[in-house]
Amino acid sequence: MAFIEIKNLLKRFKKVVAVNHIHLEVKQGEMLTLLGPSGCGKTTTLRCIAGLETPDEGDIVIDGKPMLSEGFIHSSKRGIGMVFQNYAVWPHMRVFNNVAYGLKLQKIHKKSIQERVLEVLELVGMKGLEDRYPSQLSGGEQQRVALARALVRNPKVLLLDEPLSNLDAKLRESMRFEIKSLVKRMGITSVYVTHDQAEAMVISDRIAVMESGNIVQVGTAQEIYKKPANKFVADFIGTMNFISGEIVQAPRDTDAVCVRTEFAEKVLCTTDSVMEATPGKKVYISIRPEDVEVFTEQPQARENLFKGIIAHKAYLGNFLYFFVDVNGTRIQAQVQHNLPQDEGQEVHLFLDPQKCMILF
Repeated sequence: MAFIEIKNLLKRFKKVVAVNHIHLEVKQGEMLTLLGPSGCGKTTTLRCIAGLETPDEGDIVIDGKPMLSEGFIHSSKRGIGMVFQNYAVWPHMRVFNNVAYGLKLQKIHKKSIQERVLEVLELVGMKGLEDRYPSQLSGGEQQRVALARALVRNPKVLLLDEPLSNLDAKLRESMRFEIKSLVKRMGITSVYVTHDQAEAMVISDRIAVMESGNIVQVGTAQEIYKKPANKFVADFIGTMNFISGEIVQAPRDTDAVCVRTEFAEKVLCTTDSVMEATPGKKVYISIRPEDVEVFTEQPQARENLFKGIIAHKAYLGNFLYFFVDVNGTRIQAQVQHNLPQDEGQEVHLFLDPQKCMILF
């Protein structure tokens, strides 16, 4: 069941369309991530949900209640907690008062405030630090204060706008799991904004990929990684080889498509869109580096087997990357350390037709 419904949402800033008539549903208790590059509309969408921006068209329904079509509902009355990118904690207030501020505005009994603040500080791992000022806290601790402040009022919806982008890489990794675990334990419906694909894949139940104000694909991390909707999604999620070509044969009784490329007259690929794969159409053959098989000696003859030269070799800890030149086309392959080849040596690449996608 949808707890948040975004219906035909349009938001302009003068002549710039920031959000272009999007439709999106967030299920109850789900963590949905809006993922995309800067300027794609993800933060504007989040701010529209929060009531910090007024859309030009469309509606947002939260827990069955329209936020716009029956009169604009102020952000303070939407039952929303929000965590901002820059923490937004008040430097002159101690941790306790930062978290308690919203409850004090509601004129809640002092004892209830005390109990609730200490409870949520323990929940986010800040027990015992309630008397410190923000300047006495690390970046991760300040972000926990911001999270506690968003959770202290028991919101229906939690919105997080790139909350980890100011943290160092190691802390960012650990905080991803902490936020995911906390939100799941509390059962809060959440919308998370990030441009970091790894972050989105770790933290999300589903991901909505945005480009130029549009939602181009919605799905689980595995669905988006394994079956990207188009070249933009494939390029944005993970690493992908893109080989431009032209369809020369598209049989109707199979999903195998034959493509002519710069380095080969015939490369076989599979596609879920056989009806779109018409001869003469310009396409991209796409294959992940981990799906490219590398042989130091020529294996048994098969389709999509090509000879190349290692142009570059990169050590990345638990595996290697080979950048192989195949008749002027550079193909990236992820290989194990036990493959002894060096730059300038010859290898054979197998591009499994079942793992080669055609993107339009």
